[in-house]
Amino acid sequence: MPAVKVKKNEAEKIKKLLKKEEIYDGKRRPQRVKNYILFPITDPKKAQNLGFEVVDVELPMRPERQIYKNLESFLKEKFTNEELSYLRRYDIIGDIAVIQIPPEIEHREKEIVEGLRRVYPFLKVVAKKGFHTGAFRIRRYSIIWGEKRLTTIHKENGIKIKVDLSRVFFNPRMKGERYRLAQTVKDGEKIFLMFAGVLPYALVIARYKNVDITTVELNEEAVKLGLENLKLNKDKLKGRIHLIKGDVFEVGPKLETFDRVISPTPKGVNALRLALEKAEEWVHYYDFVHENEIRKFKEKIYRECRELGKKCEIKVRKVSDYKPHVFKVCADIKLY
Repeated sequence: MPAVKVKKNEAEKIKKLLKKEEIYDGKRRPQRVKNYILFPITDPKKAQNLGFEVVDVELPMRPERQIYKNLESFLKEKFTNEELSYLRRYDIIGDIAVIQIPPEIEHREKEIVEGLRRVYPFLKVVAKKGFHTGAFRIRRYSIIWGEKRLTTIHKENGIKIKVDLSRVFFNPRMKGERYRLAQTVKDGEKIFLMFAGVLPYALVIARYKNVDITTVELNEEAVKLGLENLKLNKDKLKGRIHLIKGDVFEVGPKLETFDRVISPTPKGVNALRLALEKAEEWVHYYDFVHENEIRKFKEKIYRECRELGKKCEIKVRKVSDYKPHVFKVCADIKLY
């Protein structure tokens, strides 16, 4: 197999050049020989024209999970460009892959499942997304490969989260947002977490900070899983989590005020007034907003603050795409 021989101190620069020229063979491992690195290549003539020393050497193949970075990289060799354009984002939740397959490529379902299994060899279930239903926004799923279950343990930010996708709502894409909040919070704070779900936000925050978190969740199935998650992570938590089953609009008004309120608000629910009423210093309020309505969204928050006799500073961040031109956003609200 052809490879280029380069000095060790030039290796990173040369590797980038080989990738730029599209002759780097990512399916094989480089090899170190004394003060040189042997990089696998696919086009020895082009490498020679670039001035490199080309040698013939057997370099080992990489495991498939390293060759393919994602599903698209695997399917690139099998799908047309048009078929690739229909691929949608997918989620890996524990050992379950959740994917949406549009009608245009439903006939390639077998290859899609194969790709997911190659890229993520630990998978035990592949499920196809359906629509959200009911007050708790539970998705319907159809299992298209693997074990007949939708329960799994998801790991993120140093904690374990048990979920049952057939009974509760869970969004793994908020991993980074949960970590951001955990780093924003200070030790000793009292926090009110609305719409707590199976406690992903609370667990991540309590994993990193010594705080008291009061959480409220209406979905009985989510409450049961939340209690299991507290047991799963009891040896990892610096903070304390108090879980209340109930409607946040009934429970919340009866509670004291808190240093910080976090509201991962479900779509179509308006909990802004309650969040502001219960916060003394900070509110992190999530909502779904059209990109042309972000200014109005901020004006609404200012208006609510004025009506409550509070001054505030607001920073609105786009957290994720929801649909074209509509974003899930977080308003970080500092109260005075």
